Amino acid sequence: MKNHYLFSQPHQAFFVLAFVNAILSMFLFMLFFKGLVTSEILSLNYHAYSFIFLMFTPSFLAFLFTTFPRFSATEPIKKEKYIMVFKAFFGGSILFQLGSLFSTLLFSIGMILTFVGHVGATYILYNIYKISKLEEKEDQLWILIAMGFGLFAHFIFIISIWIPSLHILSIQIAIYLYLFILIFTVGQRMIPFFSHSPIQKHRERLKVIIGLLGLHVLLETMQNNSSFLVDLLLAYLIGKELYRWKLPFPNPNPLVWILHLALFWIPIAFALESVTNIIALSTGTNFLSLGIHTLALGFFLTVLIGFGTRVTLGHSGNIMQADRLTTILFYWTQVVVVIRMLTSLAVANSWNFVVFFDLSITVWVVLFSLWGSRFFPVLIFGKKLLNK
Repeated sequence: MKNHYLFSQPHQAFFVLAFVNAILSMFLFMLFFKGLVTSEILSLNYHAYSFIFLMFTPSFLAFLFTTFPRFSATEPIKKEKYIMVFKAFFGGSILFQLGSLFSTLLFSIGMILTFVGHVGATYILYNIYKISKLEEKEDQLWILIAMGFGLFAHFIFIISIWIPSLHILSIQIAIYLYLFILIFTVGQRMIPFFSHSPIQKHRERLKVIIGLLGLHVLLETMQNNSSFLVDLLLAYLIGKELYRWKLPFPNPNPLVWILHLALFWIPIAFALESVTNIIALSTGTNFLSLGIHTLALGFFLTVLIGFGTRVTLGHSGNIMQADRLTTILFYWTQVVVVIRMLTSLAVANSWNFVVFFDLSITVWVVLFSLWGSRFFPVLIFGKKLLNK
């Protein structure tokens, strides 16, 4: 297996696994949600785990395993190391998905095996950080802190199989202290670089933002919808920080503007979280996690599609250029975000929820299916693309 082209670089197998999980997890979630397949796992929050740890985590490990050694001026990660991590995620994904249909035991073993892979990945990154002789390693440190939060969230998610009250805490930590800190740290380093618009980092503001994220998690764990003031402050501070970067937007290069759009969704997501929390507290309206989904799709997913495309093209000998289909996929990513937002508003306003739910599932599956049909041949076989 290790001599197949798929495993010749660390990002390839992880992207393929993550994107397959994205399609399979959404399809199974739809079956569970509609009652077409019955499963006791719904009570264990299949939806959150499958996307946080089976899609987003291997996706960003694909990027980190490629770039973290470069950030740290060390040798690339040896193949046998990243293949071991991949095997754990691959095996965990299979057992998790099968277990969600047939067996809580398989489901639990799949989560534990995935957690082992997560631990192994974090250990690899920590060793790179430790041996790096660079004097400036702040970005690498924040990435490791985020990975630490991810491991903690992952662990208590597994524990929550037996203690369901821990679900909210695990999801809050995973979204705001794991994925957000990880992706924002990488984003503030790489997106200005890709934009040819270097920035001077505002270290103190970043620390304040991270502190507020921790306060958000604490408040939401204690009382749902109680973080509205913190969320409003986060929207303001992050918006102010992004304005300071003065990114060249609009930009004619799709590989750049897609990443700018991802950043702009951050203050929008926190502002929406603040407003919907206030309305929910005062009227009891259910917005079906509008703020979290806007952040997860607008920021996390858009960065994933942008970075995933860029890394796939740049490390395969293909021209670093978004052709017509790739550009359409970038626009389609924003369609996925907007449709999911409308799905939340449908619940809040008593519109026809089923129509919007089905539409949100459809646009998601179309996105990942088209991306896979375009780039899986590149990742798996090293195909050279003909740009059109």
